Amino acid sequence: MKAIKLREGIYWVGGIDWDLRNFHGYLTQRGSTYNAYLIIDEKVTLIDNVKHYLYDEMIARISDVIDPARIDILIQNHVEMDHSGGMPKLIEKLPNAKIYTNANGIKGLKMHYKQDWNFVEVKTGDSINIGKRTLSFLTTPMVHWPDNQFTYCPEEEILFSNDGFGQHIASSERFAKDLPIGIVLEEAKKYYANIVLPYSKQVQKVLDAAKTLKIKMICPSHGVIWTEENIHLIIDAYKQWAYNISDQHYGLVIYDTMWKSTQIMAIAIHETFEKLGIRSKLLNLQANHVSDIMTDIIDARFIAVGSPTLNSSILPTVAAFVYYLKGLSPKDRIGLAFGSYGWGGQSIPILQQLLGDEKECCFEMLEPVKVQYIPTKEDLEAIKTKLEQQLKPKLEEK
Repeated sequence: MKAIKLREGIYWVGGIDWDLRNFHGYLTQRGSTYNAYLIIDEKVTLIDNVKHYLYDEMIARISDVIDPARIDILIQNHVEMDHSGGMPKLIEKLPNAKIYTNANGIKGLKMHYKQDWNFVEVKTGDSINIGKRTLSFLTTPMVHWPDNQFTYCPEEEILFSNDGFGQHIASSERFAKDLPIGIVLEEAKKYYANIVLPYSKQVQKVLDAAKTLKIKMICPSHGVIWTEENIHLIIDAYKQWAYNISDQHYGLVIYDTMWKSTQIMAIAIHETFEKLGIRSKLLNLQANHVSDIMTDIIDARFIAVGSPTLNSSILPTVAAFVYYLKGLSPKDRIGLAFGSYGWGGQSIPILQQLLGDEKECCFEMLEPVKVQYIPTKEDLEAIKTKLEQQLKPKLEEK
């Protein structure tokens, strides 16, 4: 296992998780990395850590350039175990190493590992000198845990951004410039949509703080590293996502179906979107995972969700999607509830409430669309006419 040189005396020494396919409910079809960074200076410093089962890989990479026992300082930007899981074993080797993190980081690490290690608390604006280099700290609470922080090296103009600007990608390439940039940005969008989205207001503050820094390299804790060729791309993308700039002519029709009646309605809604110049996707929940759908939701203004009535409620797949959506809390969307039913018809008002209530998804809801049993040609034409009447004024809004 080889360390990857980023700058003179600065190395990537993380682990590659080639087999990871599910990250607490988020499909990671391309795997992931857990990035750790070694700085060799008068005080040898390790920034972040790896998941416990990649500890040996990290140690092998560190050993490629230096004896791990020479590490003086551990900087822990985040408590979550994919970034701290290797710490207990590492600290056995480094009983005198100082661990720099913020108050929430200290609290979280103590609660996770039941150890009172050699902690040094840092706050925004604090810095430490490690020799030729200085490392300063920026606490970034709730991007995406209370303990998150960034570490910045002004001499190298490198930002160690932890979960900010990351992506789930396993690859031998360490830099975004060495992979197709469309794939990297798509994975960065998926990461934002499924992990960071609820904390967009906090991300706005981070972007404001980053404006004051000269940055030539962004080293996140997952995925590949951003360099001067493409830093502007990820910063611009984060501005769009954090400030909730959706595509005013993009819609999604998300549904599940029992006997195809709700699917027939979904197709009619999709056709209405297209007629009005709204680019649209049909997303059957039997074929599309919720985490992939979220990657589209981050761009979409119009979100139609459909379910037939089952046992006086909605289908389990639709319920799972709506509650996943609620947790990620996209703002300022226009919603539509639709579905077919046999006799009770409860699914449509349930969806209307879940999507529209201020305690739930808080979408601006259109008048719902429902059909009893199998839609006729006349039913479908009525759906299209009704929906078109509701959508036209929305498209004229600025």
